[in-house]
Amino acid sequence: MKINFTGLSDPGLIRSSNQDAYYTDPEGRFFIVADGMGGHAGGEEASRIATEEIQKYLLNNWDSPKSGQQILQEACFQANEAILQDQQNHPERADMGTTVVAVMLRPGESPWFAHVGDSRLYRFRDSQLQQITQDHTWVARALKMGDISPEEARVHPFRHVLSRCLGREDLMEIDVQPLDVEKSDRLLLCSDGLTEELIDEKIASCLQEHSLLEKTAMFLVEGAKQEGGHDNITVVIVAFED
Repeated sequence: MKINFTGLSDPGLIRSSNQDAYYTDPEGRFFIVADGMGGHAGGEEASRIATEEIQKYLLNNWDSPKSGQQILQEACFQANEAILQDQQNHPERADMGTTVVAVMLRPGESPWFAHVGDSRLYRFRDSQLQQITQDHTWVARALKMGDISPEEARVHPFRHVLSRCLGREDLMEIDVQPLDVEKSDRLLLCSDGLTEELIDEKIASCLQEHSLLEKTAMFLVEGAKQEGGHDNITVVIVAFED
């Protein structure tokens, strides 16, 4: 299948800096979105380190006999170690961390995705939007257990409290899973600056209405800004075609 892709990041309307980062491989082999935290300098540095380290590891090991699953998992753990090392070298950034969501399209293998935190991966197929990742947050866990409703989850004061992120010594697990894709599918990787402002129905409507990926990305970002734009907004869209 042929793929097209695009990415766009915006600081939003409230934040003075952009602590998100993203990377789209020019050859369409992998895609990364990271959402940093830990203050202005810390968040920017954490997301930058994560995207650069994952990119570097994937490129250096692309032709390795290891499985794509193993390579992607190791790339994320290497990014975690690099952030921890930077924390040691720069104590003023000791509390920095980042979410990450990444998709890897390796020839001869099933696509894989990796996920840590509350940046998300969606698949848009047959006019239906499906959230592929499950947020690593206190609220997502409470929602899964039935302790709160979806409506309560959207406005819960603890909805930003992460149970897992890069930049932590106790990070023991990276979610790496196979990804089913078909022709005409679209993938959306995004930071929570999008999903905090736009409900899934609005995201699906935008993906449905606009065929040009660059225009779709722009409308998603502008839609989030129109709803408040309280956080940085980053989207990467990957379209699978004949």
